[in-house]
Amino acid sequence: MSVFDRETQVKPAQNNRFIKHDTKMLDFIYGTEKVQPFWVADMDFAVAQPITDELHRLVERGVYAYEFNSQGVYRALSHWYQHRHQLTLQADNFVMVPGVLSGLSLVLRELTETGDGVLIQTPAYHQFDKLIRAAGRTVVTNPLSRVDAEYQLDLADMERKIIEQNVKALLLCNPHNPTGRVWRRDELEAVVALAQKHDVWLVSDEVHSDIIYGDHRFTSVMALGYEKSIALLGSPAKTFGMHSISNGYIYTGHEAMLARFKSVVDGQYLGHGNAFTTFATIAAYEKGEEWLEDLLAYLDSTVSWIADFVAKQLPGVRMFKPEGTYQIWFDLSGLDLSDDALKALLIDAGVGLTPGGWFGQDFAEPGKSPNQYQRMNIATPRANIVAAFERLAAAVEARRIG
Repeated sequence: MSVFDRETQVKPAQNNRFIKHDTKMLDFIYGTEKVQPFWVADMDFAVAQPITDELHRLVERGVYAYEFNSQGVYRALSHWYQHRHQLTLQADNFVMVPGVLSGLSLVLRELTETGDGVLIQTPAYHQFDKLIRAAGRTVVTNPLSRVDAEYQLDLADMERKIIEQNVKALLLCNPHNPTGRVWRRDELEAVVALAQKHDVWLVSDEVHSDIIYGDHRFTSVMALGYEKSIALLGSPAKTFGMHSISNGYIYTGHEAMLARFKSVVDGQYLGHGNAFTTFATIAAYEKGEEWLEDLLAYLDSTVSWIADFVAKQLPGVRMFKPEGTYQIWFDLSGLDLSDDALKALLIDAGVGLTPGGWFGQDFAEPGKSPNQYQRMNIATPRANIVAAFERLAAAVEARRIG
């Protein structure tokens, strides 16, 4: 049995307030709390033992005096990216922020002016839309195109909208949430060419960069030589399951903008972090690689199990096999149900997925509702996955014969 097959000692609604299991959230999303939640992108797995050991060390001291080691974090990150991704990063070019989304908000507010367009690829992580609008900028959508079973960047539409809608920043997500695409180097180079041609900033959310499957390879925008690039290199949240105890990290080689980011962060005391986050992050990046390799093997096996089950037992469901992330994107329109009937089916099966409408309204094929698409978080013990799909298959069969 894999360590990831073990249920953790913390159970839903016992000694925690995990948002995944929050009854108010479940009622809000599904109209019932009686679903197994696969909607939020965090993990049900215990973190790597070196992280827990480091947290224990801090607690057992019993003293919480001021303690900072941001340079230690930056050195650990730099070494990690060199070792894992052959990407050379300078420790002095990192900026620590409270989280990836707060960092992204800061970056967009510094790069653009009120009313400027910020372009995103839909389906897109729903918080992108929220923070762009909250900053007083204009959301410009660039729907991904479907070619056979693969999502691709629509470069012609991207360029047209850059020109016509006053786009000043391109916001990428790589690996892409929710489709699971890991953008190839040639695809990213084409985006860089457009950014250079029209003199726009390129911002890349790379928080899932370590969750990559098979022969796919992650390429950071920082490897492409475009000066006006900003990477949200993310945090240990997605890689190591440290969602509630992690910071975010901005990286850029643009000296003037780097100075501005540091000035804003220092002026508002946003980069202090705390000892738990600091030393747990260092432990994760310095001692957590073996745990990550085991996690990737486990998740890859889960993806294969789901693909096989869907092909054999759910012919009306189309799965987009992820190249990265621990999210899977499904097209359920082949079940030939209305949005309401599909929602009822999933609730009957007790399967709480993330509705496609959260990720935009303009990405679906003509005549198809975005809510016919659903995203599933698979970072959970296999037994939970198996039970959910067996219940879903039974619910589909009951509707077919009923």
